[in-house]
Amino acid sequence: MNPALVSRRDGAVLILSNNNQAARNALSPEYYHAVMDGLRAAAADPSLAAVILTGEGGHFCAGGDLRQLATRREMPAAQRRERLEDLNRFIRAIRDCPKPVIAAVEGAAAGAGLSLAMACDMLVAARNAVFSVAYVKVGLTPDGGATAFLSEFVSRQVLTELCLTGERVSGERMHQLGCVNRLTESGGALPAALELARQLSTGPAQAVARIKTLCHAAQHQSLQQQLDLEADYMVEAQGGEESREGIGAFLEKRQPDFAGLRCAIAPCS
Repeated sequence: MNPALVSRRDGAVLILSNNNQAARNALSPEYYHAVMDGLRAAAADPSLAAVILTGEGGHFCAGGDLRQLATRREMPAAQRRERLEDLNRFIRAIRDCPKPVIAAVEGAAAGAGLSLAMACDMLVAARNAVFSVAYVKVGLTPDGGATAFLSEFVSRQVLTELCLTGERVSGERMHQLGCVNRLTESGGALPAALELARQLSTGPAQAVARIKTLCHAAQHQSLQQQLDLEADYMVEAQGGEESREGIGAFLEKRQPDFAGLRCAIAPCS
């Protein structure tokens, strides 16, 4: 049996690929836990600078496995809730990872697959990828943060329409809505995500982690709270080795060596 996850490295980039091809990469507990293990490993490895989530066989993720979901009818409500907490922990692990996480989407990103793609820090999609808040079509309601993530980009009316109709939305349309950072032709999502990840891998790791936190917090905090958090991080950054290297390189008219600094602070494997 193929593993639920195919993991490989490309330099400083970790690629984690859903491998449930028979079910268009539907989600499974094995996949959740394998990705969370990969994210923890990436966080602890200074030689890794970014993570890409993608799917094998032409699809990103078709959402929950309906055959498995159908069996939950017989479970007590508390047990059904605990199963959903697995998904919630998975989504939070993506947000909590200090390394940038990029989704590379080809084919379907439906239901919780859409939630998973949008939980990532950045999203690269093929023009003909298909996104859908598909839950209503099978009598279910959204989960995995789908409504929270979409509400950052679209009006309440558009959000309600997407969720009540389960309408299929192309990668091109998602790009127009602002949800997609890079739009590619079919087959180009992973190469474009790798190019973006390699660009990020040259940056200062501690500053990148702080910036990721700031960008996510900005949607949910008051101006004063955000000003305070920015000030806290700036004070920390000004006293750190990354700013010493970055400012020194600027003044000396050379490229900063943040990758070398990262491995000097914590030896790379």
